Amino acid sequence: MKDIVIVDAVRTPVGRFRGSLAGVRADHLGALVLNALVERNDLSPTVIDDVVFGCVTQIGEQSANIARTALLGAGWPVSIPGLTLDRKCGSGEAAVHVAAGAIASGMAEAVVAGGAENMSRVPMGSNRDLHGEAFGWMASERYELTSQGEAAERIVDKWKLSRDALDDYAFASHERAAKASDAGYFDSQLIPVPVESLREKTLTEPAVTLVADETIRRDTSREKLSTLKTSFRPENGRITAGNSSQISDGAAALLIMDAEAARRHGLRTRARIVAFATVGTDPTLMLTGPIEATAKVLRKAGLQLKDIDLFEVNEAFASVPLAWMHETGVSHERLNVNGGAIALGHPLGASGARLITTLLNELERRGARYGLQAICCAGGLGTATIIERLE
Repeated sequence: MKDIVIVDAVRTPVGRFRGSLAGVRADHLGALVLNALVERNDLSPTVIDDVVFGCVTQIGEQSANIARTALLGAGWPVSIPGLTLDRKCGSGEAAVHVAAGAIASGMAEAVVAGGAENMSRVPMGSNRDLHGEAFGWMASERYELTSQGEAAERIVDKWKLSRDALDDYAFASHERAAKASDAGYFDSQLIPVPVESLREKTLTEPAVTLVADETIRRDTSREKLSTLKTSFRPENGRITAGNSSQISDGAAALLIMDAEAARRHGLRTRARIVAFATVGTDPTLMLTGPIEATAKVLRKAGLQLKDIDLFEVNEAFASVPLAWMHETGVSHERLNVNGGAIALGHPLGASGARLITTLLNELERRGARYGLQAICCAGGLGTATIIERLE
């Protein structure tokens, strides 16, 4: 297979639900990160063969192939196509997989892959409110189709996780994210959002430029987390808003190229995509995909857990990485070292690309070699990717 490399990776700061980015459409956030990639690398958009974005709630302003509307809004040539896909929470990561596959097959030399989602403007699940249930009787008769929240509770049951363990993990996510943000670890990956110039023109009140993630709860405490009511089981529940990912807004994008094409254009290559994998898992338990996806992507790469320096497992709920650690034996010291979606937010279609961006930058900061990320997805899916930092 051709060497497929990451030339650059950027993201917006993540906006909290109904926060600073509530007035900015997701495709406008997408346009911002697209232009940031080519500007940072002094590259003409004409070099790009395709744009692939993840977006989960494809309805209303997010329904018209957001990859295409974002690149048109960015002023890129109309000759560049766009593709929007939905693999639920793994959509932004799946976009990277599609880009890598296109380059490996020779269909493309340079693809921008990422995702965008504004959950303040387009509510999660609103695309399922029209024209019938998401699952028909054929699937419903074969499987007990639970909510993600109930699936997270069942993971708690299966792995015998305590409420204290969940809240301890959630508090650590905020502590780590706050420390990383304050130390400037995210600065090189963040693209400030000039809200006033990007937001809808009907909005006229003053707005600030968003320069840092506004989801990190520096004022929370371990004691405060323990007082929150459970969200999905009124009795005997353990999953709360505090130990779950945050509804949020944001975009992220990576410039992915054939290694030879990158050299031809005089571009620095930051990482190599070593392997990627997607798995299907139990649709009732639903959120165990990262466990199976981790094992599969390691087999494909010919690597072992001990070879991986850093891991990112999306914090959809605290029970997901806790179960993953239980099954893999990986310690928290190598996992989500700068916090995760509990603290940094989870703009659905963008998260997969945000995780790779964060992982790449931390590998570089530490001088480490291999990073592995994995994401659970609704419906019983898991995605995983291994990257290798290049000198």
